[in-house]
Amino acid sequence: MYSTKIIKQVKRKKKPGTGVLKILMILFGVLFVLMGIVFSRGFMLPGFLLICLYFAFDMFSQKEYEYTMEGNQFTIDVIIGKKHRRNAHELDLNQLEVVAPNWHEKVAKYRIKGGTQRLTKYDYTSYDDEIPYYTMIIGEGREKIKILLDLDEEMLRAMKNMLPDKVFFAETWVWQDR
Repeated sequence: MYSTKIIKQVKRKKKPGTGVLKILMILFGVLFVLMGIVFSRGFMLPGFLLICLYFAFDMFSQKEYEYTMEGNQFTIDVIIGKKHRRNAHELDLNQLEVVAPNWHEKVAKYRIKGGTQRLTKYDYTSYDDEIPYYTMIIGEGREKIKILLDLDEEMLRAMKNMLPDKVFFAETWVWQDR
């Protein structure tokens, strides 16, 4: 039997105030350095620290996620600053309990408000309101975890072919006038 490898890359949407915050950090950093040159050298250290903080903030605010499904293995990698890759999860899809849209009744008991079971939650979504996200309940080691994902149709269909009774799609209804 052949195994297929499906890869999906998700880029996290930046939060609304990050651009203004970056500009303010650069502006105050340059201002403190200039004040250190003109008035007192005591202003230079905060200026250099603000500029270093800007570069650290810029690197850690850029997050991307890569989902890889090969056979019955599902891997999630976190890419920070377009340079640093970290493997977050290596999951066996044989331990999958359910994959469904966040509003589906199959994952209702795992919701924060109104759910009866509490699980450790990991969010690997893009925060884009236009993209529906899915909830995956799966066993990792000895515990069960909840993962929020932006899965595309190709990956969902491959999961559905492997585990038909555990994967549910977001149904889109098209109303037609007759």
